Amino acid sequence: MLALVPERNQSASLRRALAVLDHVRERPGLSLTQLAEAAGLPKSTVLRLTVPLIEARLLERDRRTGAYRLGHGTLRLGQAYLATLDLRAVAAEESHRLMSEVRETVHLVVYDPPHVVYIDKVENDANVRMASRIGSRGAAHCTAVGKAILAWQPEDALAELTLEPRTKHTIIDHDRLRAELAHIRRRGYAVDDRENEPEVRCVAAPIFNHNDAVAAAISVSGLTSRITAARVRELGPLVAGTAARISRKLGSPNR
Repeated sequence: MLALVPERNQSASLRRALAVLDHVRERPGLSLTQLAEAAGLPKSTVLRLTVPLIEARLLERDRRTGAYRLGHGTLRLGQAYLATLDLRAVAAEESHRLMSEVRETVHLVVYDPPHVVYIDKVENDANVRMASRIGSRGAAHCTAVGKAILAWQPEDALAELTLEPRTKHTIIDHDRLRAELAHIRRRGYAVDDRENEPEVRCVAAPIFNHNDAVAAAISVSGLTSRITAARVRELGPLVAGTAARISRKLGSPNR
């Protein structure tokens, strides 16, 4: 009769194998000795753990140097994961959490040059409702979500924009907009200070995909009576943190 392996031991082995896989992901080309040191395990244990990973093509080992790297099985898993991603679904939990924390309307948008398209909206029913609608479009140059996306677009995308004024605060000079976008890149979030609607301020941050390209933006919007200039500085890091968590769920490697 075959001896049964205790479930706890199986779980511990699985966790160790996943840790080994993660070390190789972070530092491709590790030798057996280096991998054992990184994982804090004996070399014999690492060898045992890597056998099923290599069989599943999750790991590969160079026959000449003995160095470990990720196998093509990880690519299949990644592609399968990306195929099931839905941006609204991925962002939903974080969007609701952000709304609950700040008690203001949260928007999720994608870029359709030269506009942004609102694909989701989470409102705080206790406040005045924003006029935006899911499916509606907005100008990129005068919205926080638009500027958050534009800040990571190539220069020619900016040159093609027509900077039409929406309010007296709208930026309509290309050089000034370039300076604003550079500031957004340094700070990590964008602000619409009554540039799209006279009595509304918005704070937004970009969301990056698995290629580390901007896939969308998320924002908090509210009347200027509630979102004061001082509160903008508080909201910025919160919105940027939310965007970073969504980016990680989308597979962004650097967020």
